[in-house]
Amino acid sequence: MPETPSDTNPGTAPETFVLHGLEGPAEIRVDRWGIAHIEARSLHDVFFLQGWNAARDRLWQIDLWRKRGLGLLAADFGPGYLAQDHAARHFLYRGDMDAEWAAYGDGTRDICAAFVAGINAWIALTRVEPDRLPPEFALLGTRPASWEPEDVVRIRSHALVHNALSEILRAQVLGRADAETDRLRADLEPPVDPGSLTGPDPRDVPLAACELYKLGTAPVSFEPARLQATLDEAPSWSRVTAQAEVVRRLADEGSNNWAVHGERTETGRPILASDPHRTQAVPSLRYLVHLRAPGLDVIGAGEPAVPGVSIGHNQDLAFGLTIFRADQEDVYVYVYETDPADPDRYRYGGGWESVVRVDERFAVKGCPDQHLALSFTRHGPILHQDHRRRRLVAIRSVWAEPGSAAYLGSLSYLRADTVDAFARSLSHWGSPAVNHVAADTKGDIGWFTAGLVPLRANWPGILPVPGDGRYEWQGFRDAAALPRAKNPAGGFVASANEMNLPKSFLAKGAPSIGHEWADGSRARRIRQTLSEQTRHGLADSAALQTDVLSLIAKRLCACLENLPATGDTGAALRLLSGWNSCLTAQSAPAALFELWWMTHLRPGILGRFAPDPDLRRLLLPGDLDRLVVLIETPEPAWSTEDRDALLTRTLAAAWADCATRLGPDPAAWAWSRLHQALMRHAASPLRGNAEWDVGPHGVGGSQSTVMNMAYRPEDFSVTSGASVRLVMDVGDWDRSLCLNYPGQSGDPRSRHYADLAETWAASDHVPFLYSPDAISKATARLLRFKPATSPGRSAV
Repeated sequence: MPETPSDTNPGTAPETFVLHGLEGPAEIRVDRWGIAHIEARSLHDVFFLQGWNAARDRLWQIDLWRKRGLGLLAADFGPGYLAQDHAARHFLYRGDMDAEWAAYGDGTRDICAAFVAGINAWIALTRVEPDRLPPEFALLGTRPASWEPEDVVRIRSHALVHNALSEILRAQVLGRADAETDRLRADLEPPVDPGSLTGPDPRDVPLAACELYKLGTAPVSFEPARLQATLDEAPSWSRVTAQAEVVRRLADEGSNNWAVHGERTETGRPILASDPHRTQAVPSLRYLVHLRAPGLDVIGAGEPAVPGVSIGHNQDLAFGLTIFRADQEDVYVYVYETDPADPDRYRYGGGWESVVRVDERFAVKGCPDQHLALSFTRHGPILHQDHRRRRLVAIRSVWAEPGSAAYLGSLSYLRADTVDAFARSLSHWGSPAVNHVAADTKGDIGWFTAGLVPLRANWPGILPVPGDGRYEWQGFRDAAALPRAKNPAGGFVASANEMNLPKSFLAKGAPSIGHEWADGSRARRIRQTLSEQTRHGLADSAALQTDVLSLIAKRLCACLENLPATGDTGAALRLLSGWNSCLTAQSAPAALFELWWMTHLRPGILGRFAPDPDLRRLLLPGDLDRLVVLIETPEPAWSTEDRDALLTRTLAAAWADCATRLGPDPAAWAWSRLHQALMRHAASPLRGNAEWDVGPHGVGGSQSTVMNMAYRPEDFSVTSGASVRLVMDVGDWDRSLCLNYPGQSGDPRSRHYADLAETWAASDHVPFLYSPDAISKATARLLRFKPATSPGRSAV
């Protein structure tokens, strides 16, 4: 693979850079796995070099991230991106910036200023040495833009928040069917009967209300037709993927984490593991980096456009996170009519309020600047307006609140030295809502949920509500009052996006935190495994991160014993008989099971309870836990005979389907022949080749195994899973393990662009080094930095 100019000097011979904005000498050691270890003499310089280094490895990615989030794509790419820019700007933070900076704790503004100064220093270097620019810029004829500190925090649409789309879908389902049918889409825990709630007529909350939100949070695509679109064609690029695909993506993105107390480990020290699951892409969403300066020595994974790290460890404390599906959004519907004399006025309380229209200028490549209005009610952006019916639909989200920039709250805990200090720091965590786990060198472990969780005094937040003032947030839950635990009796803490609210939060009358959670299979498997291991080791955590036992497969296969063992059904039963329910890459039963479950049985159940195809589309991809329960205990929803008939019919169909796809000999079947991870570079459609793509890799697992490998049922292509995996030995840090798939660099010319892909596909890890001695021995490249002594001195 051709190397980027930044990788042309492997080995330890140092390269020297002289940088304006740097206060003192510093260095970066890049180890053989592409992890940058940054050492500086001040906090300013270490964050300055974090930004410089992020741009060195990920400039195309973070430049696109900034332009997408700020709504600046059309200036580079033309009218086909104008609608996406317009949507994205609705979700920017528009509040008081002093309150915003203060929300993250002392020093955040200075850190962000240093970080973006470092990014800008690298951009300045590319102007002097254009060969350092990633090749995507030349392909698309663009240049990177300079950053402002506010750019780091104002972009909100990258965070995972819940549950506006689900509220709209629930209203649609209830308009066509009933609450029991909606449980097939998203079961509710703690239980709530949506049918007992009064709300707007579903006609007042159309599916079209999803479109602005979907477009404003969508990734960027580069189809030739989109890049060639004229200004007249701009509106045709205002829709993104199908509703089911968007909902599936949100459902599949989660994480695992756990911390095991030293009383249950081989060494007597805690072990902490964390592997966030997000949409798989090239380059990776996460980036590993080590920051060392006076008072700071932290290593871990963050997002390359954000300073600090959110998952990792310092010298005293390890920390990891998963999404905690608290409800941080609400949809408001102004159903009592806007003012007949002025559709821009709506009822609130006893009077009228005016829609706020913000005129904004959009630069568009090859066209005059365009001026478009952004529209807001007191609750937030208007998602949909129907002038004929005089209706408005708007959204309120924690994104509008100070302190909700994704993961930036991690800056408050980078120097925490104990689990208790870590817990205190979480008052600065806003978005996304997460389950933190932490473990310190004193031996303590803890689980702490964090995030801005609205207080709803009179409704559970599962359906759109009138926006007339009767349904308002009463502030937010106190951070210390959210669910948490320290040193529990079981000897470990763990989470995997499941419903994990303690009993005290489930009591009748308790304020709602959230009701929609991930399939609980991963969490149950993690807890089962950790409970059985009395002497847990690093290898055990690494193996658990890549565990492919499917509890769903075990549960469903247990329902097959009374089926007739004849024909294709009999052949399928014989293959599944005695199977260990592990979705290993080379397993023939795994291939048959997943094909049966996701392509035949799941649609069969949905078709049985929702025969209307339009309704059925609203239910996709379906609540997997709820669907399995309907198979395990059919009565009273349907009869055991009907259940067995569906099992028999779909199992025979799956056998025939598997033979068509993989050949007539079951001995040649393998799950990995169907289940493929192919990471396509966003610009590959423009190149006409797959040189920048990574894969395909045939892999095991599914969205219901601890090794989360979610896929599209249509073609079994992997869509999300763990790109970063960390396993940390708390106190003996150099024994820790990590992986960042497919590699650390985002530059296709770099040796580190895809050098970890095969390791990832083999379910393996690489060393996660921390001590100066270990880093020195593993250094593959050494970069040294000096501050410029005068404004006239060269930047390189």
